[in-house]
Amino acid sequence: MSIVQTIIRLLSFKITREEILQFNKGHLVAGLIGTWIVGMGRYWDDKKASLLQHLGLGSVIYIFILAGFIWIILKPFLIDKWSYFTVLVFISLTSFPAIFYAIPVERFFSTRVANTMNVWFLAIVAAWRLGLLYHFLKHFTGLSAGNILTVTLMPICLIISVLTLLNLHQVVFEVMGGIRNPSPHDSSYMVLMILTGLSAILTPILLIAYGVGIYERHKRKNKG
Repeated sequence: MSIVQTIIRLLSFKITREEILQFNKGHLVAGLIGTWIVGMGRYWDDKKASLLQHLGLGSVIYIFILAGFIWIILKPFLIDKWSYFTVLVFISLTSFPAIFYAIPVERFFSTRVANTMNVWFLAIVAAWRLGLLYHFLKHFTGLSAGNILTVTLMPICLIISVLTLLNLHQVVFEVMGGIRNPSPHDSSYMVLMILTGLSAILTPILLIAYGVGIYERHKRKNKG
């Protein structure tokens, strides 16, 4: 199967565990190139973005960190053939849907309409990626539906919570204080506020469920 066919099957929720285990360096290169391109496209019109974000390198660095985070979170579940490389390739290949967020709608619509469209693009891409992660974990790990839901939501909730504590709280305060210079991404910051609140509520619950899941998994392994 070609790399393009694999990507299509992955993005359409059809990829199997056997196909995932066949990931190679070619798939990783394709994923990194895709991540780099959509990374540049995502921030090309954002004057507030850093140089790394404009160059697309921020997105590339991010997938290495996210893949490591997911790999570490699932490691205690003792999953057969669970490797950082497999997770990294998968995460990199899920970057392609983000190309929708790079559509320059602000060139053709008013700022208000562009804000709304960008929020919808962001919601679609986020839901698509979460769905892909759930599909990946369901078909690769063999964990229960409850554990899969927990480890699917926990990374994003933890990341949002930590980033908010470290830096993004400044953006939240700016939005709460009123947007004086609207940009196409301001509505995305409003979404961030909502996600931050939900993450703060869900994180403790997910951590408890995570601990219980690991305990039950080890208990079954020992009995087996």
